Amino acid sequence: MSETLWLAAAVVLNLAGMAGLALAMETHWRQVMHHPATKAIRARRLLRALGSGALLLSLHTCLIADRPSMAVLVWVMLSAASAVAVAMTLARFPAKQHRRIRQDKVRSA
Repeated sequence: MSETLWLAAAVVLNLAGMAGLALAMETHWRQVMHHPATKAIRARRLLRALGSGALLLSLHTCLIADRPSMAVLVWVMLSAASAVAVAMTLARFPAKQHRRIRQDKVRSA
């Protein structure tokens, strides 16, 4: 496989890993799923394990694509970018939900 495909796989795995780790947190679980996190302890543990595994696989794909010194640098930068992307997505999520709820109330009135 070419270096570009390995790096593309690293991007997808890193985003998935960061999203999984974020959803494993109680606050973000409630924000996205709209029910208490205490009822989904098993699912959150699974998300934490899968998120960690995806991040490790992302590091592995970076190591396959490049020499180790460059791969670690790419992985750290990719992790930072993925964390920001997930944070921005989660920050925007409630606004979309509240806007849609308000629009539905206005239409029904």
